[in-house]
Amino acid sequence: MDPISRLAALFAEFPGIGGRQSKRFVHYLLKRDRAYLNELARQISSLQEVIFECERCHRYFQKKHAAAGNACVLCTDTERDHKTLMIVEKDSDLEALERSGTYKGVYFVLGGSLPILEKDPNRKIRINALLDRIQSENDNLDEVIIACAVTPESEHTAEYVVSNISSLLNPTMTQITHLGRGLSTGTELEYSDADTLRYALEGRK
Repeated sequence: MDPISRLAALFAEFPGIGGRQSKRFVHYLLKRDRAYLNELARQISSLQEVIFECERCHRYFQKKHAAAGNACVLCTDTERDHKTLMIVEKDSDLEALERSGTYKGVYFVLGGSLPILEKDPNRKIRINALLDRIQSENDNLDEVIIACAVTPESEHTAEYVVSNISSLLNPTMTQITHLGRGLSTGTELEYSDADTLRYALEGRK
């Protein structure tokens, strides 16, 4: 395989990117100067050196000091409400909620959604890590918020998560809630504006 086809094949592995679009990326790069390509290559190669997965919420974050722990600033912030846990599908959902400024609890990132016919859920989402987190903290949790998108696959994910965590929670101590329908059907959290997210949070039930 020639270099253009090989690079296009790598781009085609990105979510939502097809063969035609991936070739456009390659031809775009061919038109850029060497300084841009070197900077792009440097940023990609440094990702694993400066970006880490939080041991608690599992979002990706930049660890600025070598001696710093493996928990992100959101999980170690004592000003946040650690009795409220929000479960989101992706890092981008968490970022959208943080930009909205409407939520002050802590998070857990599933790492994706669960296809309806998926036979190995642990291959698609961090369900075991979530169960470990719930089990270790269930006595300290007042509320678990399921914050999935309003799509068939995401709603299936939410149902699967609830069915797995319910037995670990004391219903008299911890309530499980879902975002309200300020979100219209088919909406991804990462593309929702701050007001929509605020209404969804206020209307959770």
